[in-house]
Amino acid sequence: MPPRPARFALLALTAVSLARADVPWLPSGLPPAPATGPALCPGAFLQPAQGAAILDAALAQFPNRASWDAYATHLRTRIQEAAGLAPWPKRTPLNAVVRDRRTHDGYTVENVAFESAPGVFVTGNLYRPTGATGKLPVILSTHGHARPVATPEDYDTHARFAPYVQTRCANLARMGAIVFSIDMFAYGEGIQIYGQDAHRDARAITIHVWNGMRALDFLLGLDGADATRVAVSGESGGGTQTFLITALDPRVTVSAPVVMVSAHFFGGCPCESGVPVHRGADYFANNAMIAALTAPRPQLLVSDGKDWTANTPRVEFPFLQKIYGYYGAADNVANVHLPDEGHDYGPSKRAAVYRFFATQLRLNLAAVTDATGQIDESRITLDRAAALRVFTADFPAPPYALHDAGAIGRAFAALQKP
Repeated sequence: MPPRPARFALLALTAVSLARADVPWLPSGLPPAPATGPALCPGAFLQPAQGAAILDAALAQFPNRASWDAYATHLRTRIQEAAGLAPWPKRTPLNAVVRDRRTHDGYTVENVAFESAPGVFVTGNLYRPTGATGKLPVILSTHGHARPVATPEDYDTHARFAPYVQTRCANLARMGAIVFSIDMFAYGEGIQIYGQDAHRDARAITIHVWNGMRALDFLLGLDGADATRVAVSGESGGGTQTFLITALDPRVTVSAPVVMVSAHFFGGCPCESGVPVHRGADYFANNAMIAALTAPRPQLLVSDGKDWTANTPRVEFPFLQKIYGYYGAADNVANVHLPDEGHDYGPSKRAAVYRFFATQLRLNLAAVTDATGQIDESRITLDRAAALRVFTADFPAPPYALHDAGAIGRAFAALQKP
């Protein structure tokens, strides 16, 4: 791994000191905080019963809105610090490139790149409804992890190019939203820029959060974007991005993390748990608690029976209902649980999100349903990865593009100086 910039080194030293103590309200029997090094919570850090016990302890420690609000404010600060984004970097021009518009049945697709910081390129696709007028809601689409790319053909099912990602974005556009699908750091088109190994750098959390917030800057800068209707949704690692971005960016008004919110599983990739966003001397938060930072904004949890979200209906969802209840908004959080399904963003899960977003964002659900009211995704055109790329042999990434996480970290740090 390249040497860390000064800000990251300072963060690491802070984490060392924080790791020597632990939060007094936590139940006993948890893995102890390390004597040295950052207090990380990788993967299945807890047993399911331990995760549930932490949520019970949190409700006892924060039994009302005033106490939860104070902790929520504190926790947002600690997450921002742990992610290496305190203070927030200065926002620089996006220098967006939007090209190669294609028109399909009820929507268009364009290839997009922008700079989240000078030389830091975020690649994606912009889906817009055809024939729409007036202000339109905007949706940021994040995606989960995928198998490594070994052959050029693998790109057609990888990251934002995958048919399931194209399908949900296209249908949401057909329903009347402007949808922006972006690559994870060093995934999809980003492999060309950063290589695949770069994704497992712990600084990917920092990059994901900042890239997501700048993607919202891009979306909200488009003509016709409605700043009162802003949503984020993604699955697995994209679900982690969903609840972290929503927790830290108050512009998000609706959230739908899919197959990710768990009280005991913290994310198995360094891009989810590689820095101490979950634990320090004066804070602890599992992913259910981070998702609770969305309250009272509408949020849908989509869970299944074959991964770490199997207990959502009886553990994480009741906890979120209680937190939302502090705001008189218990009805603003929902759970669709699919006990016979597994870890994906498949048709049933997409249908749940379409219906939730249709209600919360005032979208046209009829655009994606048949005469019987069932979801119909048959009118989508799936493009090959080659058609969805921004950068090509004839239109390469600029020569000043940065190519590793260390350089990106230094670029962010430069924007954090007074």
